[in-house]
Amino acid sequence: MEPLFFVMAIMGCSDGSANCAEARVEQATYASYAQCQAAMPGALMRNSDIDFPVVTASCRKLGAEMAKAGRDKPLG
Repeated sequence: MEPLFFVMAIMGCSDGSANCAEARVEQATYASYAQCQAAMPGALMRNSDIDFPVVTASCRKLGAEMAKAGRDKPLG
């Protein structure tokens, strides 16, 4: 079984946190969901320039091969 990592998607939402859309994905990968969650406040501060009334984040599973390939490509 392939090891799992987590990435953090930064989401832009309309007022009331409805109608959210992925705006970008942080380049860092995390070994656990808890590590990803702990890094969320800093990631939200770094991404406060997104032009949405509400900016939030979501941690998502990512396989090791996808994480490695993703580092070679520019992210949103």
